[in-house]
Amino acid sequence: MSVHCNAKIGEIEKNVLMPGDPLRAKYIAENFLEDVKLVNTVRNMLAYTGTYKGKKITVFSSGMGMPSMGIYSYELFHFYGVEKIIRIGSCGAYSKDLNLLDTILVDKSYTEGNFAYAWNEKDCHIATASKELNETIEQTAKKTGIPYVKGNALCNECFDVYLENLEGLMARFPKELDLIACEMEAFALFYMADYFKKQASCLLTVVDSHYKNEEVSSEAREKSLNDMIILALESI
Repeated sequence: MSVHCNAKIGEIEKNVLMPGDPLRAKYIAENFLEDVKLVNTVRNMLAYTGTYKGKKITVFSSGMGMPSMGIYSYELFHFYGVEKIIRIGSCGAYSKDLNLLDTILVDKSYTEGNFAYAWNEKDCHIATASKELNETIEQTAKKTGIPYVKGNALCNECFDVYLENLEGLMARFPKELDLIACEMEAFALFYMADYFKKQASCLLTVVDSHYKNEEVSSEAREKSLNDMIILALESI
């Protein structure tokens, strides 16, 4: 059984929303769910199960980076029988056309890292979201009127804001991928979902921009991402 989650079998639902920040999981549970129960406290990686519009759902925080996402997505898929995970996270914009708080639906996640090689010795650096789940999200966005941009994103091993040579990183991108944003977890989630033959998608909210020298405060990152949250909840 899981060594990173103390939820009992049956306390985690088949459909999961996965923010990186445990406090964002708490915020979603307190503001969007009913009949909420805290189901995981190990390492303060908070997880809650409740109902949204009468349907049960779990919100489970992943922490930061591919190793953390790899651990939690593995345990959810393998030990708890989870079928669908939508990551809901923040990102930095690599496109001049993106504005703060825009919502992005990730199609392909590219990494320079070796997560796949470490996992099962595959030379793989591109992982793709589940087509069926992404289509559901797009249909839901149209019904709810929530705007979004669909595109490919970099899954980086380092927080790009702190890099010595961000321009050098961007120059290395495969041009055909047209990467529009940077985050740190989606590749691991997509890769594990494909490994277990489950479904995974990733919604991101732009909280800083390489081109516009703007960013959103840590408090806003926690609480002002409601379009993305509602789109994920309605879709799942």
